Amino acid sequence: MRKSSGEDGVRDEGSLIERFRNSQIRLVRGMRALRIASGDDAAIWRPSPGCETILTCDWFLEGTHFLADRHPADSVGWKCLARAVSDIAAMGGTPQCFLLSLAMPKARASRWLREFLQGLRSASKALRCPVAGGDTTRRAEILISITVVGECRAGTAILRSGARRGDAIFVSGRLGEAEYGLKLLFGSKRRADRRDRRLRKHLYPEPRLAVGSWLANNRMATAMMDLSDGLSSDLPRLCSASGVGARLELNRVPTMKLAATDKKKFDATALALNGGDDYELLFTVAKHNVAHIPKKIAGVPLTRIGEITSSKRVVLIGEDGGTMPLENRGWDPFR
Repeated sequence: MRKSSGEDGVRDEGSLIERFRNSQIRLVRGMRALRIASGDDAAIWRPSPGCETILTCDWFLEGTHFLADRHPADSVGWKCLARAVSDIAAMGGTPQCFLLSLAMPKARASRWLREFLQGLRSASKALRCPVAGGDTTRRAEILISITVVGECRAGTAILRSGARRGDAIFVSGRLGEAEYGLKLLFGSKRRADRRDRRLRKHLYPEPRLAVGSWLANNRMATAMMDLSDGLSSDLPRLCSASGVGARLELNRVPTMKLAATDKKKFDATALALNGGDDYELLFTVAKHNVAHIPKKIAGVPLTRIGEITSSKRVVLIGEDGGTMPLENRGWDPFR
């Protein structure tokens, strides 16, 4: 890690690197696959026999993905890793380690950094994904880039491109909860309250590693991806990769229960269709395997919401039985 400075214990680059190492090093020592971790010029990775390596990277940017003055710093630390690990879950893999690149202003190098590292350490421990190294620099705003190394058994990785006509479409969990939390946060003039359960999924999302792993190890999913931008954006992407279409049944989509005071402000169905940041899994299952899909995996409910078609169109079946095109209204950073 290079080119950084700070205050309140972060005197120079070396002291900043030492803070990272003190926060994470005990987790790194327990990973046999990492021969050399943070502290050298680079890490050395030894893949497990009979496994394939999965690589993913993800930006988490102040002003785009979080607001430093509104989001608790520990939630930023948790979420920047959790959302990257979700990509590993979406292929049925297991995270092994990550690289962190962090740019921040001098003013954030004390309390904010300390709380950020607490959240990052909590996510690293919960997801069994230690830090292997990275880079730091100084900048006017906070920029975070996470690269995760994962593994899956050879030949078991689940891609977006395997869906076929007649496959059933499933999702994990309930949809729209993260978007609901985001709207509540921006509707308030106060800093986010970590104790508010309505904000939990927005602040501290949980990648569905157990669900993805079960589907991969049992070879049950024909295609899969995580829901990061919203169902109305991500389902068409899966269909495009597979060269198919889909029929999505609105009355089957698992929506959240809104608080009584919020029912007039928000539409649970719209949140479920278009809300991003849920990090649930969207997957397809061949007809002959549908009966083998459990109602829950590791406590996470699985819901059948539609069917893959050969039309290359993604349509929504309304509650009245009428058919309409599924309008893409999910998150798009360039829209």
